[in-house]
Amino acid sequence: MDKREKFSSRLGFILISAGCAIGLGNVWRFPYITGQYGGGAFVLIYLFFLLALGLPIVVMEFAVGRASQKSMGGSYEVLEPKGAKWHIHKYFAIAGNYLLMMFYTTVGGWMLAYFFKMARGEFVGTDAEHVARIFGELTTNRNEMIFWMALISVMGLLVCSFGLEKGVEKITKVMMVSLLLIMFLLVIRAVSLPNAAEGLVFYLKPDIGKMKSAGIGTTVFAAMGQAFFTLSIGIGSLAIFGSYIGKERTLMGEAVSVTVLDTFVAITAGLIIFPACFAFGINPGEGPGLVFVTLPNVFNEMAGGRIWGTLFFLFMTFAAFSTIIAVFQNIIACFQDMLGWSLNKSVIINGIALVILGIPCVLGMTDWASFTIGGKNIMDIEDFLVSNNLLPLGSLVYLLFCVTRYGWGWDNFVKEANAGAGMKFPGGKAMRFYLTFVLPLIVLFIFIQGYWVMLK
Repeated sequence: MDKREKFSSRLGFILISAGCAIGLGNVWRFPYITGQYGGGAFVLIYLFFLLALGLPIVVMEFAVGRASQKSMGGSYEVLEPKGAKWHIHKYFAIAGNYLLMMFYTTVGGWMLAYFFKMARGEFVGTDAEHVARIFGELTTNRNEMIFWMALISVMGLLVCSFGLEKGVEKITKVMMVSLLLIMFLLVIRAVSLPNAAEGLVFYLKPDIGKMKSAGIGTTVFAAMGQAFFTLSIGIGSLAIFGSYIGKERTLMGEAVSVTVLDTFVAITAGLIIFPACFAFGINPGEGPGLVFVTLPNVFNEMAGGRIWGTLFFLFMTFAAFSTIIAVFQNIIACFQDMLGWSLNKSVIINGIALVILGIPCVLGMTDWASFTIGGKNIMDIEDFLVSNNLLPLGSLVYLLFCVTRYGWGWDNFVKEANAGAGMKFPGGKAMRFYLTFVLPLIVLFIFIQGYWVMLK
């Protein structure tokens, strides 16, 4: 095996880790549930849970990666006690990365398609019905969806084939800086629209009444779930980047930087969406409809809408593509670590597998549309397996591995987390008690709640 590559800069590490965490949920789910569950009051609850639930597990993933200098495919073997079986989790984690990409590349393909459609002016002069029809035509056209899914996959594989520093780090840096710049421009445009203030009030003004009408318990769980899932923890897609950094900085500071960036993008997305929707009296719904139907209608109403719409879908493509590159890099590195494959061999074999395995998601909306389990199509099933099973249970494994003597152990974890300069991870008794006995129960609760909501 070659000597392990390293990031050329701390900024590269932070932007790539944030790029992995920043996904489509930041844009099509977070702003909507914030508006629905009490605006600024909901954001405060969300931030509390982000610190209490997400942040410690981000530090743990980074620590496991950095201490082992391996991806998910080899980290447990390096750190676990002799004869322990923690490494079995790697097979579930790799399956989680694959499953995530089996539907995420399709949605990333939609973003890329819409960037071109918007740039070509396909939406200019269309009415709301026609806008909805364009999305309907895309999601029922098997060949078009396979084309865009395969294209964004090949682009991601190409980036990874250049290696960590020359490919993944270089491209992700440019993309993430561009993403932040585009968001800044879109926010300025959105808040300068007439009646934009109404949207800002709906989005950010703390409204306890809304929380009560939705149910305090429901609101708290929505904040907890969003805080937990936003960071992509539990399947080793952050641990891999820990394995590429040195010990100059503590991991707590790095995890805080990643979490802050992820949250900034989520909150800023709402500053684009709500003022724009309220300016033109359009209801900001949730999910794919918001991005592919609601917002193209908003851009149609706006002066220079074609330009703003093109910029918006470029931003969305970058948000999706940064996650695709990060997860592809994790998968490719896992097979290099486990089987001793060269970079090119891992890229080619995994690349072929990833494109082929992306096809069932497309077929689930077209040729196999009648196939459902519990009312869920193939994309929903894949999403449910990742979001409601592999992420929470994987996070639980990381958590227990770092806090118990049967795993890597508390002292080893805290020593690794606090190596270097910067913010220290609190290693006292109270924190140890919380992470050993309280947080695992909360993660289990999130896991059970996922099934409870589905069955209800």
